[in-house]
Amino acid sequence: MTAQIRRAASSVPANIAEGYGRETTKEYLRFLRIAQGSLKEVETHVLLSARVNLCSVEQITPLLSQADQLGRMLRSLIRKLEEREK
Repeated sequence: MTAQIRRAASSVPANIAEGYGRETTKEYLRFLRIAQGSLKEVETHVLLSARVNLCSVEQITPLLSQADQLGRMLRSLIRKLEEREK
C-alpha cells in the first residue's frame, strides 16, 4: 500500500511539470487532469489504509485535507486555462 501511495503521490507533480513543459495549453490541461486522477488515487489508497486498519482516521485527516486543497488548486488552474483557450 505504501508503494502505491508513493507512486501515485509522485505522479501528481511529475504530471504537472510534464504538462507545463509541453508545447500547447491543450496538452498542459491533459496532464493536469492526469495529475488530478493521481491525486484521487492517493486519496483512495489513504482511505483504504484506514479502512483496513493500517492507520487511524486521525492520521489520515491532515493528508486528506492537503489533498483536498491541492485538488481545489488544480481545478482552479484548469478552469483558468480553459477560459483562456476559448
